[in-house]
Amino acid sequence: MSRPDTGVVHYDLPSPYIPHPCGLLHLPRFIAKAKKAVKGELGKSYQRNYKKGFDRFLCLHLGIDPDDVENIVRESADDEEIERRLAAILPEDLKVAKWNREVVQKGLSPMGREALDAAKKKMGIEDREDLMTFADMIEFDEERIP
Repeated sequence: MSRPDTGVVHYDLPSPYIPHPCGLLHLPRFIAKAKKAVKGELGKSYQRNYKKGFDRFLCLHLGIDPDDVENIVRESADDEEIERRLAAILPEDLKVAKWNREVVQKGLSPMGREALDAAKKKMGIEDREDLMTFADMIEFDEERIP
């Protein structure tokens, strides 16, 4: 079976399942996408969900603005500065377990299942019952799941 063409694939982006040193899943991926975006290197298929989707849900969870994260990335000289400046805007209680549970379960609710099924149909992979969450779909698209 051939894989669907979803446009440019950034194989170098971290998996949404990879935690940041503070414990939050998806944060390393959001930071990596911001780095590409500020350089004008974020692929068109990624731009559709950049600062939306998981990025936005993460920022809502943390009570921060996705644009602030992007500005930190744009204005920082290196990763150390990014981390220092991010730490300054993050809340004291990150509610890591709550967020991480949400990430790994996105797509399991009845409404989420409908959206996931629609995405799988659009990609021509509606038979892939092993892809149960949106994080799984990212993993599939970036070929970490065969």
